[in-house]
Amino acid sequence: MKRDQSGFTLIEIAIVLVIIGLLLGGVLKGQELINSAKVKNLASDFKNIPVFVYGYQDKFKALPGDDKAAVNHVAATTNGDGNGVINGNWNDPAATLSEAVNFWQHVRLAGLAPGPTATTDATYMPTNTVGGTIGIQSGTTDTTKTPIKDLSAPAVAIRGSYIICSSGILGKFVKQLDTTMDDGNTATGSMMAGVATAAGIPMTASPLTGAGAIDDALAYTVCMGI
Repeated sequence: MKRDQSGFTLIEIAIVLVIIGLLLGGVLKGQELINSAKVKNLASDFKNIPVFVYGYQDKFKALPGDDKAAVNHVAATTNGDGNGVINGNWNDPAATLSEAVNFWQHVRLAGLAPGPTATTDATYMPTNTVGGTIGIQSGTTDTTKTPIKDLSAPAVAIRGSYIICSSGILGKFVKQLDTTMDDGNTATGSMMAGVATAAGIPMTASPLTGAGAIDDALAYTVCMGI
């Protein structure tokens, strides 16, 4: 006696494949939107910090962090030396109380930026959307004191009166950031990226191709001169 064989028809299989395709497309599109949002948030950090600087200067005629009358101006813990330079490094630990660290207290007390004003607070130092550190310091042409230098021979320090740096950014986001905000080359221009170093030790910018090239899956520090 012949048995009936059960199974999927071609139409049923086609429907399943279409559904799977739609689901995969939705997942990929969703991930793309998430990535775009991260890049947008990372870019906002680089755009907002100059607003803090210029807003403070407009209000007090002084540079945040360096303000020699910050105690009077905003009830800060410490005054700066007023030499027109944000002394210290963008990634100094909060305990150093360098001008780069005090910058955040000054702009927060001035009502220009959100965040805790006590330098002893565990969350005092600001972080970006991926959990990396954000900071600012004065620019310099000295390649031994700059946060990052390019790959030319001899190397040149990143240009800018002030340098903003943001760490822990995946290579795929680094490339998008540089394309959005600079020349699309992570080793040149006003925005560069490199492998993170300790405070006070300059990075060498990582190129897009060749030896030491930006890897989409690895984390980098991005710096921009303003």
